Amino acid sequence: MSNEKTDKGISFGYQTTYGGVEEENKFLRESVTNLERELEKFKRTPLILCEVREVMEDKALIRLPNGNEFLVDVVSGLTGLLPGDNVLAEQKNLTVIRKISQLRKFDADKFVIIEKPTLSWQHVGGLKLQEQEIKEVIELPLLKPELFKKVGIEPPKGILLYGPPGTGKTLLAKAVAASTKSTFIEVVGSELVQKFIGEGAKLVKEIFQIARERAPSIIFIDEVDAIAAVRIDVGTSGEREVQRTFMQLLAEIDGFNPLDNVKIIGCTNRKDILDPAITRPGRLDRLIHVDLPNEEARREIFKIHTRNMTLAKFNPDKIIKAMEGFSGAEIKAVATEAGYFAIRENRTKITEEDLFLGINKVSEEVKTEGSDYLRMFG
Repeated sequence: MSNEKTDKGISFGYQTTYGGVEEENKFLRESVTNLERELEKFKRTPLILCEVREVMEDKALIRLPNGNEFLVDVVSGLTGLLPGDNVLAEQKNLTVIRKISQLRKFDADKFVIIEKPTLSWQHVGGLKLQEQEIKEVIELPLLKPELFKKVGIEPPKGILLYGPPGTGKTLLAKAVAASTKSTFIEVVGSELVQKFIGEGAKLVKEIFQIARERAPSIIFIDEVDAIAAVRIDVGTSGEREVQRTFMQLLAEIDGFNPLDNVKIIGCTNRKDILDPAITRPGRLDRLIHVDLPNEEARREIFKIHTRNMTLAKFNPDKIIKAMEGFSGAEIKAVATEAGYFAIRENRTKITEEDLFLGINKVSEEVKTEGSDYLRMFG
């Protein structure tokens, strides 16, 4: 009896040990398989992302990221290729392996700021005349297009805001976008100039496509002079690329109806160097000058930027006069700096002295920037 129990115990122990070894061997085999699979990945040539330009039976014309184009084979079984599709190709002979979904619909998404502004006209001060003009050209056609059809006139496709820096040009554009509940697409002109041939023109085309898809929309091109300066005969590839981008911009402006739900606002500090082609009738033909604010405008701007501040008694006329020649942005900076002077003394009420200290600080910064500019370019 005891021998029988002993034999059973030995048998059970053997089975347990054997089962454990089998489990361990299975785990090791799986580990080796995984390692071999990972090693194979390191040996495999990476695939290259290309764009299909044209499909020809069992071949495809593809465009590489560097701009070169090749007529290549397509693996059997891969069907449904269309021009514009993104595909992966083998690097050695560029055979198209498979089609992939587009990772980013537009390359222009990297270069534009798309938003729905919440600024109202109450945030804009000292620009009554400019506000009236921009409402007539941008706001009315978007809100009441039937009015223009009844009258029988076509509104301008866009406007050009020009004037010194910090005078409220971007603020005007955002306010009209908010009042019309439009998508605000902001792009800097210098970012449209790309190093590869044709890339800048492609970005311009995509920006207008985004605007049409998200209409009503307003395209705001800051520093438009970066691509729309007077054209000169030079042989550098960089200048030729700028001109190609500019020509694409003109073509896009010409390509839509004045009563479409897309409006263009150009912005520049250097109107004097713009090419006349951009401001001729039918393009950005309404020119709106946004100059430095006068005394009444400075008073209005100062009220806007200090309405949420706790102010002690002070002589507003002295403050407004001391800010003569200041832009709207500099007036805002004065209010901010005055607040900091109060914070440093652990106060919540802004005094007249704080305001004058703020004016002096902003004045010194402006003088320093001006003297730096003269040293560099004077």
